[in-house]
Formats: sequence, C-alpha cells, structure tokens
Amino acid sequence: MANKSKDNQNQKNKQPNEFLRYSGMATQMIAIILASVFGGIKADEYFGNEKPILTAILTVFGVFLSIYFVIKDFLKK
Repeated sequence: MANKSKDNQNQKNKQPNEFLRYSGMATQMIAIILASVFGGIKADEYFGNEKPILTAILTVFGVFLSIYFVIKDFLKK
C-alpha cells in the first residue's frame, strides 16, 4: 500500500519535469533553425547571391542539426 502511494507521488513529480524537458527541446529546435535561416540570409546578402542558395543549404543543415540534438536528448534518458 505504501509503495502505491509512493509511485503516484513519483509520477506526479515526473510530469512537470517531462513537460519542461520537451518544451526545452522544442525551443532548442526553433532556435537552431531560426539561427541557420538568419545566417543563410546574411551570407547570401554578403556574397551577393541572386538566389538564396546559402539560405536553403544552411536551413536544411539547421533542421538536421536540430533533429540530431533532439534524438541525442531522447537517448540520454
């Protein structure tokens, strides 16, 4: 009986931590992708590219990088 109440308490304490963990992952993904897009735009402006080639390349790189970090965090647990 004591173990059951202890399990319920552990489960209640675990839920907010998981929420913070997953919202932190989402924030990290957004930050990485936005930074890569911004960096690509600035690089295209700097090199004077007519087509946003560097923006596209850096955006795809940022998406893969953010997915890598999320998978790494999932496997960490």
